[in-house]
Amino acid sequence: MGDGTGSEATAQGARLAAMAGVPAAVGRLLWARGYRDAEAVQRFLEPRLDQLPDPFGLKGIEPAVERIRRALTSGEKISVYGDYDVDGVTSTVLLVSVLRKLGGTVDFYVPQRLTEGYGLNTQAMEKLAARGTRLVVSADCGVTAVAEVEAAARLGMDVVVIDHHTASQDLPKAVAILNPHQPGCTFPGRELAAVGVAFFLIAALRKRLREAGWFASGKCAEPNLREQLDLVALGTIADVVPLTGPNRILVHFGLRELAKGARPGVLALKSVAQLAGEITAGDVGFKLGPRINAAGRLDDASVGVRLLLSEDLREARALAEQLDRANAERQELQARIVTEAIEMAALLGTPEQRRSIVVSSTGWHAGVVGIVAARLVEKFHRPALVLAEEDGVAKGSGRSVEGFHLYDALARCSRHLTRFGGHKHAAGVTLETSSIAAFSQALEAEARSKLEAAQLSPRLRIDTGLSPAEIGMGLAEQLRRLAPFGAGNPEPVFICSELTAHEVRLLPDKKGAGPGHLKLKLGEARGPGVAEVDSPEFDAIGFSLGGTSLPVGARLDAAFQLSIDSWNGAQRLQLKLKDLKT
Repeated sequence: MGDGTGSEATAQGARLAAMAGVPAAVGRLLWARGYRDAEAVQRFLEPRLDQLPDPFGLKGIEPAVERIRRALTSGEKISVYGDYDVDGVTSTVLLVSVLRKLGGTVDFYVPQRLTEGYGLNTQAMEKLAARGTRLVVSADCGVTAVAEVEAAARLGMDVVVIDHHTASQDLPKAVAILNPHQPGCTFPGRELAAVGVAFFLIAALRKRLREAGWFASGKCAEPNLREQLDLVALGTIADVVPLTGPNRILVHFGLRELAKGARPGVLALKSVAQLAGEITAGDVGFKLGPRINAAGRLDDASVGVRLLLSEDLREARALAEQLDRANAERQELQARIVTEAIEMAALLGTPEQRRSIVVSSTGWHAGVVGIVAARLVEKFHRPALVLAEEDGVAKGSGRSVEGFHLYDALARCSRHLTRFGGHKHAAGVTLETSSIAAFSQALEAEARSKLEAAQLSPRLRIDTGLSPAEIGMGLAEQLRRLAPFGAGNPEPVFICSELTAHEVRLLPDKKGAGPGHLKLKLGEARGPGVAEVDSPEFDAIGFSLGGTSLPVGARLDAAFQLSIDSWNGAQRLQLKLKDLKT
């Protein structure tokens, strides 16, 4: 349970609520999440773009800006080297589109996932040099590409690295490295996605060009960077970085741009995903992001970039439909691999017997192993790596749990790996299949040294308690101000004690695979002889809680999220049940 239920939290929450003009429950919730004064609460509830940190606080920004400015001035060819995931795609599109608006000669390169793998490679550097490239700007990769940056230099190309993955002490000799995680960087946006880093670079470049009279001279119009925040929101949410600090501001305004759908590619993507009107972080995470990610499974991994760069709605629609089909194929493939991986993981034993999961197989597609690893973490609450084997090589992705820094653990197991990269929560690896067993043992030793078995049990964080009188549409509306929800800012969970189940219905799982769902009408529990006629009733739904035995009239404590359900133009309050205790 969170610390929003004690007497101090109640008093301090009431103080915060009074200062901020929000319900007492919201004040308690904010106190539980570490907000201690009116200014911090106001900055959280009312984000503004002028609250973003100065981009010139980012280590490496001045040489990066100067090198790109020189390329623009002299007409040098710039190539943006991206990645096939959403963060890499949106970083690439942001850089290409804005640099072109600034008058640059700019193209892009996206490596093939299955043949080239992640990040810079020497063969690609040779291709770019042959095209006449003189400046390479990496997007969401490059911080570990020591040899590849040296190769670029031999080929007569400079490299500016834009990345956000964990950096080692051995950095490539690039013209500039922009990465909040590099040694010596004190930028307040340490948890930026790569697209966020790219945004700050573009903001700094625009400022220096403005100071140099670039726009006043009529060379080009000054770009409106607010219009680029749709890309920043897509990449930031999809990369599951914390939606706090600068990320919260960028995503808050970026979701508004996504709702506008001014970019033809975004409009087409929303259309195939059947989205209209307001766009939430959940829409990006579950509907838009996976379709862009599906590009990595195609022969042409650049489809996502071309979609978001397209200025023609017909072309954008065709590309979006191509991604939609690839995503449907990905879902089918993923479902099969998830089933097989869960069966393998279950054989590894309990958290006492095994505190990490490494599973591998031939026939698994490297393009979905990251999602499969996430499913294993959800089910088993342990760090998990899923490897796809082919021709003696295993490529895979991992996801982690709180308290286990995945990149650091992989660094200590690196003698078994050919290549690895990532950050605290997610990482990618390449190794020989003959090394899988030894790597698995080494990772297990790391997990045992960092994780107790008790840490690997499912936990439900509860922000604060509610009385039945506090539950209502007014509170649900106020909670919308806390969005966007995601990593670092989860949707609030409340607890209400002494409720009564007035109606109980069991709904079957449509796929027939789970226990079904529990649908309830809940009311306030009253003492003996007290009429409940005037007690408010709340609709509640508990997904996958259909196995809960609950008779009508049962008294219970409920942990839930408050949501507003829209149907046929009408809105109603709904409690999304997370757990029940009778």
